[in-house]
Amino acid sequence: MTQIYDLPQEISGPAAWIGSEMAQREDAWLFTLSPDDIADLENAARHYLSLDRDIGEITAHDFPLNRFGAHLVHLRQKLLSGCGIEVLRGLPVETYSQKFVATIFCGIGAHLGSARSQNAAGHILGHVRDLGRSSKDPNTRIYQTSERQSFHTDSADVVGLLCLREAQEGGRSLLVSAVSIYNRMLRVRPDLLQRLFDPIATDRRGEIPEGAKPFMEIPVLSWHAGHLTVFYQRQYIDSAQRFDNAMRLTPEHIEALDMFDALANDPDLHFGMQLQPGDIQFVYNHSQLHDRTGFVDWPDPAKRRHLLRLWLSIAGDRPLPECFKQRYGSIEIGNRGGIVTAQTKLHAPLDPE
Repeated sequence: MTQIYDLPQEISGPAAWIGSEMAQREDAWLFTLSPDDIADLENAARHYLSLDRDIGEITAHDFPLNRFGAHLVHLRQKLLSGCGIEVLRGLPVETYSQKFVATIFCGIGAHLGSARSQNAAGHILGHVRDLGRSSKDPNTRIYQTSERQSFHTDSADVVGLLCLREAQEGGRSLLVSAVSIYNRMLRVRPDLLQRLFDPIATDRRGEIPEGAKPFMEIPVLSWHAGHLTVFYQRQYIDSAQRFDNAMRLTPEHIEALDMFDALANDPDLHFGMQLQPGDIQFVYNHSQLHDRTGFVDWPDPAKRRHLLRLWLSIAGDRPLPECFKQRYGSIEIGNRGGIVTAQTKLHAPLDPE
């Protein structure tokens, strides 16, 4: 491990935020929908549903917006070149059918970018619920459990979450800037920071494209085309070690990963929020990591925690390194990301699997 990467000195800019400061500045990331915004979204949803098409086929053209469309143009730039986070608050989801709220969510997503498949089944509309699966099963994805997720990125440019129902207790959303973690490690342990730019095996958890290995070999951090890009899921890095042909983690790699985790969990660097029913959170995956605390759900199945999820590819986004093809398939800007296998057929299921 003698390779030395030519890395920039401290990176500045709006994505290099500090969590303790963001927690005091809700105006930087929270946008409250006005009655006119809500009416605009509802009218667009009624129009699309009148076309009698699958929600997975929605386009910006078929989800026509008036005043709120201008805000989504601003939101797209905020994700790509701003702080990388926004929460839209105030959508009255309790008055909507699940199909109606899914139409609004997918319609907003269509104005921001193109929806990507979130699993081998081709679901562009994901359901984040505890399905009672064991996290010890190497093919279980952590969002299907009630356990703490740990800080991670998803396999798309942007991830969107819409809260339908909260848990009885817990399930708090946490966010941290990868740029700020980089800056902190650069100051205190640049030797360990270097190891995060090495290729590292990450488990695919059983969702394997045709001809691919059951794991990817993508660095946690990449410096490419003037951008720091993060790709991270520690549980899946650890579980990739079950494969005999996966590159072994050295003691230096493990120490670097442990420090990365410790900084992500530093209460000065990250901040949290409790998503309320009707909240829609968008996070830019290439510069931010997100997490969810463990939760206790309601005994009544009808009240249990339920979030909808979108993965989006955004036009005008940054270039990605060649190694991201292992996860994204294509790294074509505006047409990349998601999980695609030979069996994948894109659709938007209204009920969890």
